[in-house]
Amino acid sequence: MPEPEPGSAEAAGAALPDARAIALFLDFLAAEKGAAANTRLAYGRDLALASAAVGGRLLAAGEAEMARLFEGFAGLSAATVARRRSALRRFFGFLLKEGIRRDDPMARLDPVKAGRSLPRTLARHEVEAMLAEAGRRARDEPGPRADRLVALLELLYGSGLRASELVGLPRNAIRPGEPVAIVRGKGGRERMIPISRPALAAVARWLAHVPKESPYLFPSGRGHLSRAQLFNLVRELAAAAGVPPERVSPHVLRHAFATHMLESGADLRTLQTLLGHADISTTERYTHVATKHLVETVAARHPLARR
Repeated sequence: MPEPEPGSAEAAGAALPDARAIALFLDFLAAEKGAAANTRLAYGRDLALASAAVGGRLLAAGEAEMARLFEGFAGLSAATVARRRSALRRFFGFLLKEGIRRDDPMARLDPVKAGRSLPRTLARHEVEAMLAEAGRRARDEPGPRADRLVALLELLYGSGLRASELVGLPRNAIRPGEPVAIVRGKGGRERMIPISRPALAAVARWLAHVPKESPYLFPSGRGHLSRAQLFNLVRELAAAAGVPPERVSPHVLRHAFATHMLESGADLRTLQTLLGHADISTTERYTHVATKHLVETVAARHPLARR
């Protein structure tokens, strides 16, 4: 039996196991592309699933195997399929760049165009109901749990933070009297965020309960509050405030921040900076959510509307 040709798919599959190649690719994403940890985790899961689906021979897979792999994704959402395709395209691109393969089995496969769903959001009165419920608890049931809840909610909705950014805030990230703070977002990128007066006051109250030696603003156990804990706190508060909890999450509150900012006249470039979006097309999704409000504004204020 002839030896595999150097650089061929067969040689790649024989020389390097899938798991090792995937690990090298994820290291490349972190070191050279600055990919966020969550992105690397998602890509790692997608590539491991793809490897298992082709019998642990992803490095040696050909175009026909890739086509059959995507046929097996029938029933998944378009967004999930698009993410898996992106992971595989970048993976095989890495293999080409490193000389591990000389061909790309994804090159001629038809692209999947995933429609980007509109962000789920909340009406202003729903957010106000949650803020009122958190405030009521702080008055009627004073203590660290109530103070922490108010601080979390004020920062989520008032600053548009991602859940991971919020729970990982350093203890000294927000300073008394300073209406801005620096956060580290996706890909390690830093940005400046606004801190409202209610949020400053809420954080000041909460800090009285945080040990001075804590590295985190929201400590929990040996680390910081987890995203799952934050998710549960927000949903429980929504239910108590009369807002359907299945419609609420920390990310939905971030969407509400963005949507309500647009409705109040913020421009897209400012909003892009506040949200930490690398691509303004991500920010532009909120223009569709705010369309109804904009139409009503024009109808009420445009001179021709009075005729």
